[in-house]
Amino acid sequence: MSADDDFSGIEPDFPFTPQPLRFYDGGVDAVEGKEEEEACFGSPALIELVRCTEEGRERFRMVRRIAYRDRHLGELLVPRETRTWRTDLTSVPTLFTWLVPKTGEHLPATLLHDGLIHPPGNKEYTSPKNHTVSRVEADRVLRDAMADAGTKLIRRWLIWSAVTMATMLDRERSAKWKTRYRPPVVLTLGVVAALGVWAFFDLIDLTDVAIRIPLIDVAIRIPNLLWMGDRPWYYELVGGLSGAVVIPLVLATFWGRFWIAGAVVGVSMGVLLYGTVVLLFITGIFQLVEWVMTWMPKRVALALTGIATLVALLVFLFLLAASTVCGW
Repeated sequence: MSADDDFSGIEPDFPFTPQPLRFYDGGVDAVEGKEEEEACFGSPALIELVRCTEEGRERFRMVRRIAYRDRHLGELLVPRETRTWRTDLTSVPTLFTWLVPKTGEHLPATLLHDGLIHPPGNKEYTSPKNHTVSRVEADRVLRDAMADAGTKLIRRWLIWSAVTMATMLDRERSAKWKTRYRPPVVLTLGVVAALGVWAFFDLIDLTDVAIRIPLIDVAIRIPNLLWMGDRPWYYELVGGLSGAVVIPLVLATFWGRFWIAGAVVGVSMGVLLYGTVVLLFITGIFQLVEWVMTWMPKRVALALTGIATLVALLVFLFLLAASTVCGW
């Protein structure tokens, strides 16, 4: 069965129904001395990767193309040239791989999206119907393809919102685009981050305290957030969480047609901000220790490890004894 055959029995219906058969084997592009192997609709999509290290970065080359039959664009094949195309799988910062791993049910869709995002005039995908896929359209294809691949609702909307935000901040866009879509993103990220820090100070009762600036002899008083106030910590925590939801939803209205992405990004950032900061701190310590251990002589590294372990043991025993004897 060819990729152009009708999708008998699995045509899209609304509301959206996942259709995993839209992914299939994309064959292999023509190479010297070997003819092209065409896509085979109905055959399982095969993801065969070859690991490549380029300038210290881990990248992967696809042995076979992946094919996807989009509801609006028809067949899409990625990559156009398997010999030269490289991918980092799902492009996620290391800090957030606990939330969105680099591999999983979403991998076929993210590989497809990697190929659809291309520099101007240099397509890295094949469209038998000769479609030129815009970046916004590529993001939409990603969202639909993740659903067809079986990605759960929250994760696929998180991923789509993240790539949509990247599209809104794209440097290659026109001046009109940048003027329209960059400010709402910057505003949302800035306001949510600032209010998150303010809410943290409110939670630990560092607000509504006069801070004196010595050189100009001026006292600045940081007020409590209205939705948290000066209440017991559990009330303030609930108030802070409610603000982390409501305020990003209001800011999302400035994102225009991408308001859903704005809501998802803003609420996710507001709710996960503290956990992200803690993870960032722990990750930083780990990388620092790893760097020190790499360059330090082995004996010195072992000695420092022993000292750190001994200090931790003494602190633990001291606190245990204090708790038992003094009732701390």
